[in-house]
Amino acid sequence: MKMYDTVVIGGGPAGLAAAIKADENGAKTLLIEREPRLGGILKQCIHDGFGLVRFGEKLSGPEYAERFIDTFRDKNIDCEILTYVTDIKKAENGFLITLVNTGGVAQVLGKTLILATGCRERTAKQVNIHGTRPAGVFTAGTAQQLVNVYGQSPAKKCLFTDLCVKIEKRY
Repeated sequence: MKMYDTVVIGGGPAGLAAAIKADENGAKTLLIEREPRLGGILKQCIHDGFGLVRFGEKLSGPEYAERFIDTFRDKNIDCEILTYVTDIKKAENGFLITLVNTGGVAQVLGKTLILATGCRERTAKQVNIHGTRPAGVFTAGTAQQLVNVYGQSPAKKCLFTDLCVKIEKRY
């Protein structure tokens, strides 16, 4: 079983920054990402406006992410992509983390655990869209990924709507 000073779960901008900083502070570090590419949500944010504070210039989401990815790769930090964390248990000397990927099931031990898993849109069921795969209904994030990452049009005609959920207050 491999042991690490720091294990970071999530390969988006926060996870990359955390892994880089941990490595710079001398920690043996592992970054775990469930997707095939690092960069998180920034991969699909093709508008500019990122990087003004950190780099002093306007960058698109992918350009901004690439700066972190390049630094991350230059440091040769251990990385597992297409990998899911299926279990985390508190151990005497840290956290026992179970991973699953195409290589099978493995466990690593991390003294410190950083969760940088980002956010997700609510599921269709959470916004009262019935069925498991309603035809032609996409979340904004899915539509953005189709257009900006894969160059695919989700439809010829689109209707965008903001679903509001009624919240009842009970006194």
